[in-house]
Amino acid sequence: MTPAGKPLYLMRAMLRPMDSELRIFLGRTALEVAPDLLGWTFSTTLDGTTASVRLTEVEAYMGEDDPASHAYRGMTARTEPMFREAGTLYVYLSYGIHSCVNIVTGPVGTAQAVLLRGGIPLEGVDAMVKRRGREANLTRGPGNLAKAMGLSTTHSGTSIDGERIILLPGAPPASVVATPRVGISAATDRLWRFMAAEDITANDISDRKGTA
Repeated sequence: MTPAGKPLYLMRAMLRPMDSELRIFLGRTALEVAPDLLGWTFSTTLDGTTASVRLTEVEAYMGEDDPASHAYRGMTARTEPMFREAGTLYVYLSYGIHSCVNIVTGPVGTAQAVLLRGGIPLEGVDAMVKRRGREANLTRGPGNLAKAMGLSTTHSGTSIDGERIILLPGAPPASVVATPRVGISAATDRLWRFMAAEDITANDISDRKGTA
């Protein structure tokens, strides 16, 4: 079940690929979208396997106006997906090892994005365990989350399409905690990391790496 109380299969049937409401939602600034994504369901169906999480931790990156963003110095071959339309995935390797998934937000060309840092598994736990090779902390931290969802840099530039990659609305958390982003060396004073207060224990507020 999604946090909205509807079975996932029903919510998928109701969702049109990047429908107008979702496009408007993601078309706002990353700072607006990021806290509002908490409680939403992020789902992938890859190679016939579906995995879903309820998002509990995210970070906002504001493109060329944000010294901590990969897009701060402009477009490169790697960051080109960040400059596309809202709803595009930007997936990069952290330290050459861990894939990290971002959802592009805002107007085309602004290179804003929300890094998905943590979630609570809802569906496809067996597949997550197989992908991760362990049962603990399946979706804690951006690298773990991406691997559990079956996403890698090969998916950078793909879009939320209502089929393979799905984003479904859910009940917002009772309260949201904002902290500085982690694993960055610039703009460290900006409180642009957002967590569902009731899920802080699950998220773990330790210094896990991540930047977009």
